[in-house]
Amino acid sequence: MKHAAVALILGILVALAAPATAAEYSIRRHDDVIQLEDATSQIVVSVAPAAGNVVFEMKVKGQNVLRFPYGSLDEFRSRPALSGIPFLAPWANRLDEQAFYANGKKYAFDMELGNVRGAHPIHGFLSYAREWQVVEAKADGASAWVTSRLEVFRQPAWIAQFPFAHTIEMTHRLQDGALEVTTRIQNLSAEAMPVAVGFHPYFQLTDSTRDQWTLSVGARTEWVLSPDKIPTGETRPIDQRFPNPNAALLRDHDLDHVFGDLIRASGRAVISVKGKSQRLDVTLGENYRAVVLYSPKDRDFICVEPMAGITDALNLAQRGLYKELQSIPPGGTWEARFWVRPSGF
Repeated sequence: MKHAAVALILGILVALAAPATAAEYSIRRHDDVIQLEDATSQIVVSVAPAAGNVVFEMKVKGQNVLRFPYGSLDEFRSRPALSGIPFLAPWANRLDEQAFYANGKKYAFDMELGNVRGAHPIHGFLSYAREWQVVEAKADGASAWVTSRLEVFRQPAWIAQFPFAHTIEMTHRLQDGALEVTTRIQNLSAEAMPVAVGFHPYFQLTDSTRDQWTLSVGARTEWVLSPDKIPTGETRPIDQRFPNPNAALLRDHDLDHVFGDLIRASGRAVISVKGKSQRLDVTLGENYRAVVLYSPKDRDFICVEPMAGITDALNLAQRGLYKELQSIPPGGTWEARFWVRPSGF
């Protein structure tokens, strides 16, 4: 009996002395930054809710696959520009006039408010919003995530330009070696709310230069653009731009183009960029109906942009030139997901 007791005590002491096994998923807070970590895949994702809810780092084995040309978040706030994974709302990309259409009615912008600018207003006015509030930030045995909420209806200057009361809830989840971004929009208005939001992720590979990257485009058609980058309503087969859309050499293309008729398997479409060994797969859920590819020849990045609708979708739909504009009924919710999966690092 004494021997059994001694053995039990020794076993407990050994267990207490043993180093704790690190959790596969964890979450850390640093001031305004929330970091999600997947220890097994060696991925760390950094989100700044109070700076537009932007993801500014996605480090894979120490390599940041997102372009964020700032030394700090304070520097970003002082002179913000699109970088990392920014959110574009209440519309993405350009409009062809200083107004938009919804439910057959024209809504002209108040240009004196200063939050909408240019002859072709671009990317809405929420990309740098500081009003995001963290709802939940947790990790368990399956994933690490942060959910943030933006109550658009509370801001008079926003409602003046886009008079549809709504909330936006966004969850960044790190799971099984991939980042999942889920966006939910609830329409609090008495009328249907059109959806033309999107994201503008800036991706980079670190094992090679842009001229060495290859692109796989999971789409069948390209929207023909006018000189001011507005779709004309015409489309053409994608192979007119990419003779080999499964392995296009990026060095041969100067990209700022809109693609549709996405090639899907189980509702998802995949666009990939590959370097020497590194690869990023960007997977779009079924409510992302288009993708914009932006990669100037003289810059070492590529933007693979999930879009709920094509550029100028709100106004082209009014003219009967675009048939896929989505809307949310009064009291309803719209939800969409995309995923970023690195490999070869």
